Amino acid sequence: MSGTTGSVRGRRLTRRLLQLYGGLVLYGVSSALLVRSGLGLEPWNVLHQGLSEQTGLSMGLVLTLVGAGVLLLWIPLRQRPGLGTVSNVVVIGAAMDMTLAVLPDAEGLPLRIGAMVGGIVLNGLATGLYIAARFGPGPRDGLMTGLHRVSGLSIRLVRTFLEVAVVATGFVLGGSLGVGTVLYALAIGPLAQFFLRRFAIPGAGGGSTVVASGPPGQAILRR
Repeated sequence: MSGTTGSVRGRRLTRRLLQLYGGLVLYGVSSALLVRSGLGLEPWNVLHQGLSEQTGLSMGLVLTLVGAGVLLLWIPLRQRPGLGTVSNVVVIGAAMDMTLAVLPDAEGLPLRIGAMVGGIVLNGLATGLYIAARFGPGPRDGLMTGLHRVSGLSIRLVRTFLEVAVVATGFVLGGSLGVGTVLYALAIGPLAQFFLRRFAIPGAGGGSTVVASGPPGQAILRR
């Protein structure tokens, strides 16, 4: 019996790891698709692109550096990172840079729209994959939930404040703000929730998949 239990746990752990790293890689690919569409980025990547424009560093490297900086803010908030948290910082930026290196800009409006829609849907799938693996939230999610806990403000208010701040800062620095940014904001919650339910692993331990309060459609925060 113990051997069977160990085998089940081993298969479950393997699946969780595959979901975690597969999801993080796909997240980087989805972000690159949004960049190549030229129709607007997800909120945090508006900031990353703006910083990239100002520093000359690749977007993936900027994403990694910002993620590491955000992770340092967890210390006074007494947040505890998991494997998924650290992997988030490293894998997404690398996957994004590798995709951008081989993926040309989308030419023509139909291709640009296709890249935008594909990027948003793939981002939702990737989010569902890696959060359902239950290895801990991404750095930005942990920042939001930590600020929520210490401030007493609602998670929705904290998220809105932070994302408006990063979008505004990124736009001023030269980041792309467009229709893709708006569509992403509207679609990512329902998409991530849909895919989270599809990829949920029964009996998996680790960090919680719920990183926001509220109805199911609002229970997922990005990275």
